[in-house]
Amino acid sequence: GGVGFTQYATAAYTDDILDNNIYYDVDYINDKYNGAATIGKDNKVKATLDVVKDIATESTLYGIETYEKFPTALEDHFGGSQRATVLAAAAGVATALATANANAGLSGWYLSMYLHKEAWGRLGFFGYDLQDQCGATNVLSYQGDEGLPDELRGPNYPNYAM
Repeated sequence: GGVGFTQYATAAYTDDILDNNIYYDVDYINDKYNGAATIGKDNKVKATLDVVKDIATESTLYGIETYEKFPTALEDHFGGSQRATVLAAAAGVATALATANANAGLSGWYLSMYLHKEAWGRLGFFGYDLQDQCGATNVLSYQGDEGLPDELRGPNYPNYAM
């Protein structure tokens, strides 16, 4: 059991939809944040809570609206698990691209999960609801019991069933 395969297979299985969402996000970021999604490191926007909320929310809402325009894709991405992962992956990638900050990207990922649940009532089935609602509290937390204190992440992160 578990959702490991869903996490593993989603990127390949939903590639065009994920790409479409990220292309939209890149255009949004470049328009609003002066090209922050283009190559380079001096053009990035500072990773603040407002920036994470703005980019992840815009990305997630665009993805939700796109799914609703194409009900076949909405139904094909079973149980909500794949939809939630596609939306969250796009939000996380977009946030990280704009800020060059991996923790901001993770925060965008988890915010997308919350927004998805608010919009559609659930993230998926079985353990998926729990799994992707418990990670946000650990994004910026020091987890010394998992080792690697210099990286502030342990070898078991993100503790998904992969």
